[in-house]
Amino acid sequence: MPGKSHSGQKLAGEKKFMKAEKEITKIIVISSEKVLPVDAAMKIYESEFPVTVKETCFGLIVTGPETDVLQVTEEIRQLDKNHIFVKDRGFPAGDERRCRAVRGGGPRPGFHFLREEVKMLPAIGEALDELERKGPPEELKKQKSRLKVSELERIIETELAR
Repeated sequence: MPGKSHSGQKLAGEKKFMKAEKEITKIIVISSEKVLPVDAAMKIYESEFPVTVKETCFGLIVTGPETDVLQVTEEIRQLDKNHIFVKDRGFPAGDERRCRAVRGGGPRPGFHFLREEVKMLPAIGEALDELERKGPPEELKKQKSRLKVSELERIIETELAR
């Protein structure tokens, strides 16, 4: 029987085995006054994407097919783009190499570093909000122009005179 896509169109390479999409895991760190981790998790559940979601003390861990995870994380970021941050995670939630139950308790490797990163996020979010309100600083708006030879000579003479 020929393969069909969700739209009913015939899939390319009917007789070839379809390669499974690479599975990835992302950490969604929420530092928002508007969005709680439970709100973000509910939005993902409602989206019906085939991803696994785990709520944590800092946000969510999302695992699934790469395109689905990337799309769902971007949708969550848009809820409060300056205060929701996404980070790659090398292992899916519950992976025995990182699972505290298997390792005998204690913080998981990388937790202390993540905790320090999370402490900086409110300041980063505020800076992004300010940048959005005011626009880039004036010195970044300046057009690039060539340096005149006379100006270069003046700079060199000033530096040599020191």
